Amino acid sequence: MSQFKDPITLAFSGASGAPYGLRLLEVLVALDYQVFVLISSAARVVLDTESNVKLSGNEAKATEQLSALCKAKEGQIQVFGKDNWFSPVASGSAAPKKMVVCPCSAGSVSAIALGASDNLLERAADVVIKEHGQLILVPRETPFSPIHLENMLKLSQLGVTIMPAAPGFYHQPQSIEDLVDFMVARILDHLNIEHNLAKRWGYGD
Repeated sequence: MSQFKDPITLAFSGASGAPYGLRLLEVLVALDYQVFVLISSAARVVLDTESNVKLSGNEAKATEQLSALCKAKEGQIQVFGKDNWFSPVASGSAAPKKMVVCPCSAGSVSAIALGASDNLLERAADVVIKEHGQLILVPRETPFSPIHLENMLKLSQLGVTIMPAAPGFYHQPQSIEDLVDFMVARILDHLNIEHNLAKRWGYGD
């Protein structure tokens, strides 16, 4: 029996918003979930640009880097390359039932809506949809074009949760970290994971 809670797939695509994904990974690790991490080539550039995280293109090395960054236990984080078709997330018989793409580029939204499955991120999302699992996309794009909106509507009608990176301000955030935590808290809510990251509307401190 695994020492971790049921695995969750977390994918980083090339949209701006790397701090959201990194914070979500950090919190999931702290809550003892196993996390399968998928990172697109563009996402590596964004992680470096926005968070000064220079991830190796090697799966094992990237796993070590993220594990150290998030203080994960051995085996808790597993990074899979975009062409690793033998990874658990590529098959309906082994893939986690929950997946989050955070941040999610408009290009990834489009590919997932079309069922393209040209890389592991797209295939993993396709698997979650076909297996009637839970898929959450966190797009970070503005404004949305009619093409973006049509793709998101199509996915929403299939049961995918579309959660744009649009933090609220009613909790009177004092830092960027507060805004990031707001979005991560909403993602955790939809994953049915208990947390205390952000104050809820109508409640005190």
